[in-house]
Amino acid sequence: MAKIVIAEDEPDIRDLITFTLQFAGHQVIATANGVEAVQAVEKERPDLVLMDVRMPKMSGYEACRALKDNPETASVPVVFLSAKGQESEVQEGLAAGAIAYILKPFSPDELISRVQEILQSA
Repeated sequence: MAKIVIAEDEPDIRDLITFTLQFAGHQVIATANGVEAVQAVEKERPDLVLMDVRMPKMSGYEACRALKDNPETASVPVVFLSAKGQESEVQEGLAAGAIAYILKPFSPDELISRVQEILQSA
């Protein structure tokens, strides 16, 4: 079981991701924007962060950079979840410090399997 922070501003998607990951046995801390995500990661020290790119208050890219700039949280792996699949978007996410990019929409089974792969390799 891993501790996972998720950052997703759409409540229905946030609830679906939370339910899916809890069903797979993970502890989930759900946040609604980049600011909340950074605070949760600093407090909780999760094994993984799943973050939407487009969010209010602080984008996923900005939140990822903030986490990577902080020595206390720099080692926490970040994965972006986004419907924006253009190569430039993916490259920007990786440049911000993410280790992977999962495109929406995805099935619950696909999410569980990708999270397992990422946790094993991180």
